[in-house]
Amino acid sequence: MSYSYECSVCGNARPVTGECPFCNTAIAPLAHSDTDVINLELDSPTSDEALDQLTHYIRAASEAQIRALVVIHGYGSSGKGGNIRKKVREALEHNYFADRVSEYYHGEDLRHQSDLYRDVIKRRPGLKKHFKLFKEGNAGMTLLMMHSQS
Repeated sequence: MSYSYECSVCGNARPVTGECPFCNTAIAPLAHSDTDVINLELDSPTSDEALDQLTHYIRAASEAQIRALVVIHGYGSSGKGGNIRKKVREALEHNYFADRVSEYYHGEDLRHQSDLYRDVIKRRPGLKKHFKLFKEGNAGMTLLMMHSQS
């Protein structure tokens, strides 16, 4: 498995959450990019488990100075939106992550070449390589813009 974070103590590649598997430090790792992607659908968690995972990931990503986080939560097979998507969006609407997340955009609003798409790319050019995921307005994803650390 390849990681986009580097241990700030031993220099080995490591995940953003948890301890470094090489030196066991819990010190925040260094990010190789200012943008990251988290897939909440992996391992088929419940919506509560996915929200807990996102909460921990947002905290760790913020400490690693990630500026934008693409959250893959899926749309659900019902055609009405899945439980993970609903739980994530409800948490955002109720400012659950307000201490770390300054803005968020629903994937379906980030259609390729829309005004919002162009505005977000202008502010965060590094997102352009991730926006192929949003090309037609993907309702199974949400973009989180993180607070800047001073």
